[in-house]
Amino acid sequence: MPAEPSYEMLREQLYGPLRSIFSWDWMDGAEYGLAGIHLISAQFRQEIAFATEALGRIYAKTVFAVQSADDALLLELGIPEEALLAVRALVKPEMVTVIGRFDFVQTTEGIKMIEFNADTPTSVVEAFFVNAKACRFFGMQSPNEGMDEQIREAFGRIIETYQKQGYATDSIVFSALGWHDEDRDTVKYLLNQSGLAAQFVALEDLRISEDRLCALINGQLVPIDVWYRLHALEKLALDSDERDQYPTGAHVLDLVARGKLAMINPPSAFVAQTKALQSLIWNLHEAGEFYTTEEHQWIEAYMLPTYMENRFINKSSFVTKPIFGREGGAVSLYEADGQLVEKDKDDLYWDQPMIYQKRVEMEEVESNTMNGLYKGRLLWGSFLVGGKASALCARIGERITGNLSCFLPIGLITSEGEEGKCI
Repeated sequence: MPAEPSYEMLREQLYGPLRSIFSWDWMDGAEYGLAGIHLISAQFRQEIAFATEALGRIYAKTVFAVQSADDALLLELGIPEEALLAVRALVKPEMVTVIGRFDFVQTTEGIKMIEFNADTPTSVVEAFFVNAKACRFFGMQSPNEGMDEQIREAFGRIIETYQKQGYATDSIVFSALGWHDEDRDTVKYLLNQSGLAAQFVALEDLRISEDRLCALINGQLVPIDVWYRLHALEKLALDSDERDQYPTGAHVLDLVARGKLAMINPPSAFVAQTKALQSLIWNLHEAGEFYTTEEHQWIEAYMLPTYMENRFINKSSFVTKPIFGREGGAVSLYEADGQLVEKDKDDLYWDQPMIYQKRVEMEEVESNTMNGLYKGRLLWGSFLVGGKASALCARIGERITGNLSCFLPIGLITSEGEEGKCI
């Protein structure tokens, strides 16, 4: 009998053919894409989809109210001064984001949402493209089958909305850092799935000219009508020209505020991105205000107590997170008595305001890796696309899910007793 292929061979057979689209299965000298499948039940798939849509409605309702609130509230939520007018631009209130990702953990109290990557989500290629390929490779059913069609529908709807509001939509550009493989190829994938007549232009090839955002294409400056950006809005607000320090980012946000530039994700997604909004939602929930009885039930079931000040001391263990942090940056874990358990070791985001959130233990799973069997904590990413629950992805890592946490494909179980297994 032929010998079983080694893990390394299996991994190359899986990811080798995908690298023209998914080029970061090996990242920063470490394995990122794992050659295995974590199995979930149809019931779990349905519940996380329900929670995703329910929380999508909570966020849409809250953000719509916040967009017309006083500047003081927006500033308290962490919205930069440069963005105050831009975030008030109403596009499609029921669609808080075109494509966003809720992060959930499975706990002893059920699934809990820990944050919402509403503005600039990644893991898109993993969820919508790679997962289905991995499931076919291992002979499993993907929970994300056919969901890439939702991307086309959502982009079509937002463009139609902008057109109805009188925006020009002829010149459409998708942008990310041209040198960053993951960001660039994620955006190119979205461009291809969007169904739009658009082109990719790197962030470094954008200019402000004659009160327009323009793309430098073949030596010519081409005005942009619609701009999809994988560039965090809190960073955009501070962007300036390297040569003369002109505040280009503030100018771009001014164009958005004046209706001269249509932006995807829309400005509402940035309001949803700040983790301070989780604190606002939880405070309104605790006070029994603003939401319907059903909405209060959703918040209680799927969210965690979150505050802008520490209400957990001597009551329960907690986590601190920066309001615009990403990839576990500047996250710290504490015991109820305030003793530090673990903190992120990188330098980013420590200067931001922090939220305090109830700490929950993440489920542990095992998976094969290039370094042997690895036991890690599982984080679930559930995409919200055009207001609808969409593709799922899973990452396995340490207690703080950092940049080097691994992508673990997921499949649907086909017989009893397989849930939670990795093959």
